[in-house]
Amino acid sequence: MSTDTVIPPRPAFWKWGITGLLLLATTINYMDRVALASASVRVTTELGLSDVQYGNLELAFGWAFAIGSLTFGFLADRCSVYWLYPAVLASWSLMGMATGWSNGFTELLVCRALLGFFEAGHWPCALKTTFALLDEKERTMGNSILQSGASIGAIITPQIMKLLITEESGSWRSTFVAVGATGFVWVLAWFLALRSRDLAQNSAAKADTNAPTLFTILRSGRLWAVAILVIGMQIVWHTYRVWLMKFLQIGRGYEESVALDFNSLYFLATDVGCILAGVGSLWLVRRWGSTPHNARRTVFACSCALTSTSLFLPWLGQGWPLLGTLLLIGAGALAMAPCYYSFVQELSMSHVGRMTGLLGLWVWAVTSPMHSLFGMLADISKSYDMVLVVAGVAPWIGVLSMKFLWNRDSVDTIQVSA
Repeated sequence: MSTDTVIPPRPAFWKWGITGLLLLATTINYMDRVALASASVRVTTELGLSDVQYGNLELAFGWAFAIGSLTFGFLADRCSVYWLYPAVLASWSLMGMATGWSNGFTELLVCRALLGFFEAGHWPCALKTTFALLDEKERTMGNSILQSGASIGAIITPQIMKLLITEESGSWRSTFVAVGATGFVWVLAWFLALRSRDLAQNSAAKADTNAPTLFTILRSGRLWAVAILVIGMQIVWHTYRVWLMKFLQIGRGYEESVALDFNSLYFLATDVGCILAGVGSLWLVRRWGSTPHNARRTVFACSCALTSTSLFLPWLGQGWPLLGTLLLIGAGALAMAPCYYSFVQELSMSHVGRMTGLLGLWVWAVTSPMHSLFGMLADISKSYDMVLVVAGVAPWIGVLSMKFLWNRDSVDTIQVSA
């Protein structure tokens, strides 16, 4: 008998170290993504872009992200994530750098679209990784750590912007180049931390021999419950990500440096909310005996209550009542994400990448046009208030969809791992 194939097990802390590496990937993803929002007033002013054109940049990003979600979602289930993940990360990092070298609306549009296409590969690859390494009870916490990188990236980027921008025209460009270059450091760390056998062994151990077909999942009420849930979640998260700086500077008259500092504080609040979602889910399971699924639903509903404080925004001017409300909204907005990712992983053990990709295609295709519409409304009304209010209450459609659609099916399609 050959003994050269015996592979010693990894230390117990190793899987959480890899989850930390996924956090860094999400951080880089969002640093590239929010660089434009952080510099939105400066870029649109310097290049003479209207709010409609700015909204169209986000539309191009979103629709390309939708296509990329479908593409990489299917690839993640068929190809080795060990190679696919660093390839997409290096690609979107290059597109982020290219944004800093672009001139005019057309070049920005192309760079933004390609950035969105390749960034979409992060989520199916990351969820395939957490699914392979973590068990059912740990997964919401792992997804919280993974998702919290979005906040960290959004916190860091405005501060980098403050360090690098000057009164000189075009000084914003160096931020895009610097941020994009960090992705290549991550690729090196990935190959140092893992071997291809690590993910292959864990995925094989969780292979589902009785998995429902993709068609069965597509017609299930549970898939559509999650599909509606992610629409509301996406609306609140991305509306505030894209338009917060303009709301603060133009809508409430804050200076650029103050708005940048608060932008970092806002995303710090989103990070706190994201981590608390994971902690809260674990607490409900261990302290109160809740099932992992019901714990996620409870955390999601509490998050909706926080984002609904957007109803107070039209009556709040400059000051801490306004800023405090925005911090509550931010905390709730990102707390929803780890719950959503865990719901996706519940749909099927064998189609995690495909489900992530199909849902990504769905939500980005449906919600991306809202930025162009919002830009048009902002140009006409000169106000950003009402859409921020609507965005804050939108996630309640997810609570309703889970209540009425999740358990509608007569055949159980949830595949729970041991």
